[in-house]
Amino acid sequence: MTDSYVCVDLETTGLNPKKDRIIEIGVVKVENNVVVEEWGTFVNPGRQLDERVVELTGIQDRQLEQAPSIDEALPRLLGLLDSPVLLGHSVIFDYSFIKKAAVDRRIPFEKEGIDTLKIARKYLPELESRSLEYLCRHYGISHRAHRALCDARATVELYQKLVEQFCDKEEENVTDLFCPKKLQCHIKRETPATIPQKEQLYKLVDKHRLIIDYDIETLSRSEASRRIARLLAEYGR
Repeated sequence: MTDSYVCVDLETTGLNPKKDRIIEIGVVKVENNVVVEEWGTFVNPGRQLDERVVELTGIQDRQLEQAPSIDEALPRLLGLLDSPVLLGHSVIFDYSFIKKAAVDRRIPFEKEGIDTLKIARKYLPELESRSLEYLCRHYGISHRAHRALCDARATVELYQKLVEQFCDKEEENVTDLFCPKKLQCHIKRETPATIPQKEQLYKLVDKHRLIIDYDIETLSRSEASRRIARLLAEYGR
């Protein structure tokens, strides 16, 4: 068990860190079981949100227009994640997106983690669900689901409840879910789109008078390649 950690929660455009983007960050820093700092921000993903994301999070495109890009937000985020231990509800999800952003910018990012979802699955198998929203109702934790800082605050409170209720019940020779474990996530670096790729995309968009829902300047090389192939297949040169 640890009493000092950083809880991080992200809202994203989807589930795949290779192709999806962060749209909101929430961080709660805890030292000796006391919250010492909180931070939250929207992040402009450089593309319009799918309707399902808007429905799930309540976040609108207009809220992200003036938000910092991930390039602008990442230094503050990594500065707050100075603790070696990350806490999260399905912590590998949030870790994978942050690691992807770091790796793409050649920044080392390795952490240990504690996962409240894994703890809940082991000790609360009788519950109908172990989602954060359901567990917060179970424990009477105030919670606004699918907003990053609210989820991070709720996860901290949930972890403290789980520690109080189950930490002393760990059996010998069983992996201690309350102890940090090295987070394993293989991430490959994506390089930015090349100048010729961006120029070709701008020419195709202008030539065919297209309205696009993404920012060409933020595309990776592989994303730009897919976009070009799609436009050429649909509209030709």
